Amino acid sequence: MRRLTFPVCLLVTGVLGYCILIGPFTSYMRNKPIEEKLGFVPSIKLIKPLSADQQELAGAALVMKVLMYYGGTLGKAQAGKIVSESIDLMGMSRMLHGAVKLDPYNMDAYYFAQGFLTWDAKQFKVANNLLEYGMQYRTWDWYLPFFAGFNYAYFLKDYSNAARYYQKAGLLSNNNLHIQLAGRYMQESGQTDLAISYLAAMEQNEKNAVLKEGYRIRLAAFREVRRIEQARDRFKELKGMMPRSLEQLIQSGLLSPVPVDPYGGRFYLESSGKVVSTSKFAFATQHK
Repeated sequence: MRRLTFPVCLLVTGVLGYCILIGPFTSYMRNKPIEEKLGFVPSIKLIKPLSADQQELAGAALVMKVLMYYGGTLGKAQAGKIVSESIDLMGMSRMLHGAVKLDPYNMDAYYFAQGFLTWDAKQFKVANNLLEYGMQYRTWDWYLPFFAGFNYAYFLKDYSNAARYYQKAGLLSNNNLHIQLAGRYMQESGQTDLAISYLAAMEQNEKNAVLKEGYRIRLAAFREVRRIEQARDRFKELKGMMPRSLEQLIQSGLLSPVPVDPYGGRFYLESSGKVVSTSKFAFATQHK
């Protein structure tokens, strides 16, 4: 019996230590920051040889992992449970870049990356680098140059590259809209129209319900911006000066009904007349 005393004491100590630690550890895992919950993925240099002839399947698994993560965070952002800034956008980007290294033909990786790398992460050049990589393989896919053209025109104001990619999209799709956009993007006053055309195309052709809802919300916000811009321009035409505030447009009867930001923010006019929102077109728990 005496020989068993030490092992028994050791066992009891281990059980007590486990009970003491498991509570705080469980609480930490439940409440740890959401960006950690995307999960760890080994280096693509390791995955690639291990996946052998199943690289396409491995790439699709990475894309699905990102989609499921993003879908969960989007729902929480809409419910006001998290702020957009807490989403692990860079982790998502790394994972999608890894996915196309495994399978450069993966359609979902490019389409989804375009959605969050531009609007959410503000990584416009990273998005275009990924799109240009995809164009080397998906040579028939007009969406990739269409996305790149939009990024260059709307976000980067690089009109020569925008024209080049819109023309490429027009040649691939034989769509007159893309050919017209190649000429329209140069006009600064047409930027919101361009965004609406782009988002409408994205929303119409998107099959994933989560992404489709994201595009629908942003499209609704930009349509409200365009209404305000039209009222602003009409006010200037009638009064010979820019309106001082959104309230002035409403009181003049030029802006009705009152515009609503679907992200929960408040629209206002900058001194230059530019229409902006306190939400910055992203969900958050509170806005200034």
